[in-house]
Amino acid sequence: MPDVLVLLRDLLPEAVFVTGGPEASHNPDYWLEYADFVICGEGERGFPALLDALEDCGGLDNIAGLCRKQDGIILKNPPPAPLDEFIDPYDGAYPDNLGGRIAYIETSRGCPFSCAFCLSGGSGVRFFPIDAAKSQIERLSQSNTQTIKFVDRTFNCNPGRAYELLEFVIGLETSCRFHFEVAADLFDTRTLSLLNATPHGKIQLEAGLQSFHEPALEASSRQTDLIKAEKNIAAILRGGNIHVHVDLIAGLPHETLTDFIAGFNRAYNLKAHTLQLGFLKMLHGSKIRSGQTDIAYNYLPPYEIASSPWMSEGDLHILKQTENALQHTHNKSRFLSAIAYVLDASGQNPFAFYHGLGAYAPNHGTPLEDYARQFFDYSTTLTGVDDAVLREQMICDWLGMTKGANMPPFLKLKGRRDALDTAQKLTGRRPGRHEAAMLPSGRTAFAQSKDRDAVTGLYRVVIV
Repeated sequence: MPDVLVLLRDLLPEAVFVTGGPEASHNPDYWLEYADFVICGEGERGFPALLDALEDCGGLDNIAGLCRKQDGIILKNPPPAPLDEFIDPYDGAYPDNLGGRIAYIETSRGCPFSCAFCLSGGSGVRFFPIDAAKSQIERLSQSNTQTIKFVDRTFNCNPGRAYELLEFVIGLETSCRFHFEVAADLFDTRTLSLLNATPHGKIQLEAGLQSFHEPALEASSRQTDLIKAEKNIAAILRGGNIHVHVDLIAGLPHETLTDFIAGFNRAYNLKAHTLQLGFLKMLHGSKIRSGQTDIAYNYLPPYEIASSPWMSEGDLHILKQTENALQHTHNKSRFLSAIAYVLDASGQNPFAFYHGLGAYAPNHGTPLEDYARQFFDYSTTLTGVDDAVLREQMICDWLGMTKGANMPPFLKLKGRRDALDTAQKLTGRRPGRHEAAMLPSGRTAFAQSKDRDAVTGLYRVVIV
């Protein structure tokens, strides 16, 4: 971000640059090296007031939360009072101009928890009027966006309110998906039943587990009933109708590489659609930055951990390799059945497999065809993996995860015309030439390109 501001200054020398939000609010002195103004705290009142003041060439002293430099001295106005009314950020043109992009909505602000690594920790929660929230949701649901993402830090911290909003969302006539960040251990039986009855693909849930190591959670002031969270995530996934995203944070205090590996495997075995492996950020304003002085981190944004008494640089490098492989396979719904086969055939645990793949084939923009070959080559080095079975799984995966993409040469077998003929006889429609293939077992596989799963994003593959 600082580099972007420097570049923009050169390109737009007459422009006025304003920064804000949590990052700038907790470190205004730093950002004033690059921007003309920083608005600390909530900006709904401060930013319009600054625009008015700039137009009138004055009145800066009375703008709450405004920071600026004057004659080399940093001036900081008192912070703004918390909003006591709902301010609708969406004018009439906003929904019409989304153009398919994600729409963001906020129905509450703050968080009831006090996680040491989060800027929202200990801020308390303010709920916006629920009728106004419903009105906004409905307006956005009738726009041309595909996904409406709620930025509430813990959407279900008030179970009754969450149930009412979920019930409202589920009842809307819309093709939009709705994405919520939740605490999985806070779901009650009534809400789980509602979620299981949700239309296929309409809801996405992101559950931040962060760690399965209790000392790390305690040191981070993180309150999670892990057993209940696992149970609830499993119950939601059993329904097969909701995309579930689970988060882990590497580098928390008191969690060693061995501890993290155990937690990773436990999280992976939940079989969530996405398992995000993130790394601790020592953010300005977070309790962990001010209280955990023995953690080394990069002093440039995003202030990512470099080492700690519990994680060495080498440990974190191993986790980076693992994250790279995880991100380019599982989290993009790539080669899922092949991975399941390899894990079963080799007996490896998930972490060992993904770390091995990440070390063997680091992906930094590798074309998918080339990466598929590297995936195959690595997997066939593992004891118990049969080349022909793996190739068959990968062919089926390729048909399901791509549409019309040319299959890598090593996966192509003779007989594709016969496969296309078979598919046409069964469906009455001749698929595209890249949508059918012969398998090493002699069977035919073809993708139903008009049957894409709204939860996984994969096309249905038929094997005959």
